[in-house]
Amino acid sequence: MTSADPLSPGDPASGAPVPVHPAAAALEARARRVETPCGEGRMVWRLWGQGPPLVLLHGGYGSWLHWIRTIPAFADRRTLCVPDLPGLGDSDEAAAPAGPPEIARAVADGLDALGLPPAALDLVGFSFGGMIAGHVAAIRPVRMLTLVGAGGLGLPRMPIVLAREEPGMTEDRRREVHRANLALLMLHDPAAIDDLAIAMQADNVARARVKSRRFSGGSALADALATARPRVLNAVWGARDATVGPYMPEREAFFRALRPDATVTVIPEAGHWVAYEAAEAFNAVLGGMLGKAE
Repeated sequence: MTSADPLSPGDPASGAPVPVHPAAAALEARARRVETPCGEGRMVWRLWGQGPPLVLLHGGYGSWLHWIRTIPAFADRRTLCVPDLPGLGDSDEAAAPAGPPEIARAVADGLDALGLPPAALDLVGFSFGGMIAGHVAAIRPVRMLTLVGAGGLGLPRMPIVLAREEPGMTEDRRREVHRANLALLMLHDPAAIDDLAIAMQADNVARARVKSRRFSGGSALADALATARPRVLNAVWGARDATVGPYMPEREAFFRALRPDATVTVIPEAGHWVAYEAAEAFNAVLGGMLGKAE
C-alpha cells in the first residue's frame, strides 16, 4: 500500500497489467502509478503531466481508459489524477456495502492521501463517475465539479437492454457483443466503434465487479448535489446520449433550478461516451470550463 506525498512521482505504471491495445499501453507507460487505501485493499491511481490537479472519474463497468482521449489534451498544463474507481479496473472494492457513498469516501480519502488541495481541485466525472463525483463534492470541497453524461438525477431515462457474453463464445462473437453494446449505450456513430473502443470495452467489462447500472435510475446524484457546494458547477451531455433520449430538457431544467449559475453544454451528434466520440469538441468545452474556474 503506497500513500503518496503531494503529487509525488509514485511508481511507474509498468508494474500494472498491460492494456489490450497498443494505444492504451503507450499512454499508460507515461503514467505514474500511486496506490491509496480502499476498503481492505487499495485504489490504483495513474498520474500524468504537471500543474494544477485535474481529477477524472470514469464511468460504470469502466476504468481510466474512458479518458484515453482526454488525458493527452491536458497533460501539458495539468496534473491528471485518474483512478480506477473501487471495484473496477485494477482497484479493490470499497468498504461494504460499496454503494456510491462508500466509493466516494474511498475517492475522497485518496485525494487527501495524494495531498490535493480542495481550493484548487477540479473534478470531472463521467456517467457513474459523475454520481461518485457528486458525492465526493458533498463531503469534500472542490473548486469545479463537471458532470458528463451523469445519471442518478431521479429523471426519466431510456431503457437499454445490453447483450451478454455467454460461455463458449468465439472471440469474433465476443467482439460483436461488445460492438453491439457500444452502439446501444455508449457511441452514436457506428464509425466511432473502432478497434480501440472494442478492446477497451472488453477489458473493462471483464474486470468490473461493481454493478453500477442499478444506481443510474435513482436519485443518488441529485441527493448529493443538494448538499454539494462547488464554486463552479457544469454538466455536459452528448446530444445523442442513448440514456437520455428525448429527456434532455428535463436535465437542463434540473440544473437551472438547482444552480442558476450552472453551465449546461450539449455537444451535437455525440453519444453517451462523448469524451471519446467527440474528443476534440469535448476537450475544447472542458478547457473553456477550466479557464473560467481558475
